[in-house]
Amino acid sequence: MDARLADRLEAAGLDPDEVERLVRTALDEDGAVDVTSTPIFGPEERASGDFTAREDGVAAGIPVAEVVFDLLGIEHEAKAADGDRVFRGQVLISVSGPTRAVLRAERIALNLLTHLSGIATATRAWADALDGTKARVRDTRKTLPGLRSVQKYAVRCGGGVNHRMGLSDSALIKDNHIAAAGSVTKAYAAIRTAYPSLHIQVECDTLDQVEEAVRVGATSILLDNMSTDELTAAVRLVDGRAELEASGGLTLEGARDVAVTGVDYLAVGALTHSARVFDIGLDFT
Repeated sequence: MDARLADRLEAAGLDPDEVERLVRTALDEDGAVDVTSTPIFGPEERASGDFTAREDGVAAGIPVAEVVFDLLGIEHEAKAADGDRVFRGQVLISVSGPTRAVLRAERIALNLLTHLSGIATATRAWADALDGTKARVRDTRKTLPGLRSVQKYAVRCGGGVNHRMGLSDSALIKDNHIAAAGSVTKAYAAIRTAYPSLHIQVECDTLDQVEEAVRVGATSILLDNMSTDELTAAVRLVDGRAELEASGGLTLEGARDVAVTGVDYLAVGALTHSARVFDIGLDFT
């Protein structure tokens, strides 16, 4: 991979080696020979084109897509940056190279660009809805295998905040942990004993559990499937002793109502597991 491209990925918080493995996996999925393009175009034939937005939204995954072009020997120039608000008809990337290679790259680059830009666009809608409040929209681990780092990167491009990347980053005591352990107190104590300095978040379904979580020392609480009245009551009960995150059944239409209760975060799994792809196309020039 070109060193300057690797530097751009690192600056974005992405591991260049991981991104390259992802792209090579996609190339391997398509097979070694394009039986459509190879008979039609000779190795000397060249093509140029633009990857163009076909709707308004937020760009994400431009340097990731550029890895595709880099590995296939295609000249490429980014015309927009990740996190930019882009508009219908705006060119995101221009490419030029052997026609066979450009056509081989087309779908893989589009798969990455449209998916990641879709996540960024969805995230920006939530971030805009929360503007003026202290609340931030945050993702979850509801990601596709192998794509977590780039999906969470796209959330950042859209103005969102990442939750933990994996099970070893921090502890999240959920309802099944509490049920199996017997109580919030027992589950929390077991983790704190094993990992004295680890960040621990406790999922609470009731205000009684919130009170118990604060009492045992939890500094981060996930308020699961609570009404806005319950969220408001939880904020008053905690009184700044822990950060609070609302979760479960949240909608974009109701996002601001949740935010004004005083919670710090809104957990939205749909950012990554249900984001609509953003419409982008390659047009030969």
